[in-house]
Amino acid sequence: MFRPEKVFFERDALSYPLGEKLYRTFREKGVEIGFTGSHNRVTGIPGGSRREKFFRAKRTLVVGVRKSRKLETCRPSAHYQLPLATGCPGICEYCYLHTNLGRNPYIRIYVNQEEILLTALDHIKKRLPADTVFEGAATADPLPVEPYSGALARAIAFFAEQEHGSFRFVTKFTGVEPLLHLEHRGKTKFRFSLNSQQVIAAYEHATPRLEARLEAASRVAAAGYPLGFMIAPIIPDGDWREEYSDLLDRLKTFQGHPGLSFELITHRFTARAKQVIRELFPESGLPLDEEKRSFKWGQFGYGKYLYPKDLLEEIECFFREGIRERFPEAAIEYFV
Repeated sequence: MFRPEKVFFERDALSYPLGEKLYRTFREKGVEIGFTGSHNRVTGIPGGSRREKFFRAKRTLVVGVRKSRKLETCRPSAHYQLPLATGCPGICEYCYLHTNLGRNPYIRIYVNQEEILLTALDHIKKRLPADTVFEGAATADPLPVEPYSGALARAIAFFAEQEHGSFRFVTKFTGVEPLLHLEHRGKTKFRFSLNSQQVIAAYEHATPRLEARLEAASRVAAAGYPLGFMIAPIIPDGDWREEYSDLLDRLKTFQGHPGLSFELITHRFTARAKQVIRELFPESGLPLDEEKRSFKWGQFGYGKYLYPKDLLEEIECFFREGIRERFPEAAIEYFV
């Protein structure tokens, strides 16, 4: 469970029952409290350097009101993002949120959940009779803050009632117990972000280890949720074939689970991300040599360094064959 060292509130958040409840809760616990005019612009996070501010921000929670009625698209995993939270207390060296969330990646939760879900309902109605899929973890891992927000439980209950809407989210964390006994009716897909034990140990700090994630996944599977695994980022260094074969073997206990799926994402980085990673993690061993990559312009106007085409094809072949052999009924949603 995420335990913030400081919590900032938008004053408007206190006019919502959840905001008022959280304010009382953190005051009773003796957690330092501050106020901010906007959850998008929080000042007062201590630290004399970019690196120090970063790590202090990772222990900071902001409680706000999300005012936008626009939902961003979310390819390739869903039609739209569902913003139940922003940010993540995990400290993964490769994370794209280091650049997407600015210099202080504090964790945000929103108290106006009913309004957010009504916005989702509007988007469902606009696409009828087609089904609409919402992603709850595009810019966050919402599970570590679930004890404070209750947002996942509320979303799961909401989508259980939607004939033409469904929900999905992905997590590296393991606090799944509050969600296991909910009436989900198969409308929420619960996914776990996994990697080889070597990659987790080297680059995924402040997150549960592989065995703990697999135990949590077993509890989720037993609760009847549609289940998926995101293997990301795939880093083909060292004995990568053996390491990822071991990972796939460990997942064989989930063979035959209804709706089982895989999402496969290879490691990539931007020039800006490399600069940020070098500043935040000066001893990082992440493979960030541009000369060993292929450069490709992205849809948002900036370029990324990908693995060369022949290596990408090798990685894709390895995973597609390995998954087909072990999980013949599972779907591979995408490989990128």
